[in-house]
Amino acid sequence: MFSAVEIEIRADQRVALIGSNGAGKSTLLKCLVGLLPPTQGDISTLGEQLTAKTTPAQLLRLRRQVGFVFQNHGLVGRQSVLTNVIQGKLGLPGGWRGWHQSLANQSWREEAMGILADVRLSEKAGSRADQLSGGQAQRVAIARALIRRPKLLIADEPAASLDPAVGREIMSIFSDLAREHAITLVYTTHDMQHALDYSDRVIALKAGKVHFDLPTALVRNSDLDGVF
Repeated sequence: MFSAVEIEIRADQRVALIGSNGAGKSTLLKCLVGLLPPTQGDISTLGEQLTAKTTPAQLLRLRRQVGFVFQNHGLVGRQSVLTNVIQGKLGLPGGWRGWHQSLANQSWREEAMGILADVRLSEKAGSRADQLSGGQAQRVAIARALIRRPKLLIADEPAASLDPAVGREIMSIFSDLAREHAITLVYTTHDMQHALDYSDRVIALKAGKVHFDLPTALVRNSDLDGVF
């Protein structure tokens, strides 16, 4: 799939991955967190070396430091917004208490409410997730990822299914909170304005290779024209 891809992402950086369908954006994200094992080459994420022989214990150690947000937010519709956020604790030590807000301790509930305030949705804490709009649901997904206190936040087309105004709001929340909490953010997008407005760095993939890798301020229209 990939050929001669060499990428190093600095801690606290906000990176946009762009490219046409099939360029390898989502595949690269999956490789970064061990959802797809590499067939050759070396991948190191948050100090964990990922190979075809990476153990389940190594993957668990890595993924406890990562937050995920996808185009399909994957909320549990019949449960409350607050419970959905607390479920971000699942997989962490003592995470079984994250199955429902009634099992969570008071500090987790307070933490979840604080994060809901960060994504401007605290008033919906008691609402069922299936009563939310698409933009609201994606904000809950962001809160669910942030409650893990991740070092790395991975987002695969997080605004793709939203109308333009809501998409900009979601990306602004993503970018601002990543910067505020010193979280490394890597996201894929087909929206070039989202790539330019909410990142420090843009990496363009084309046919499994890095087409360009530039600080966002240095990306020109001619660079983007050659990507698609």
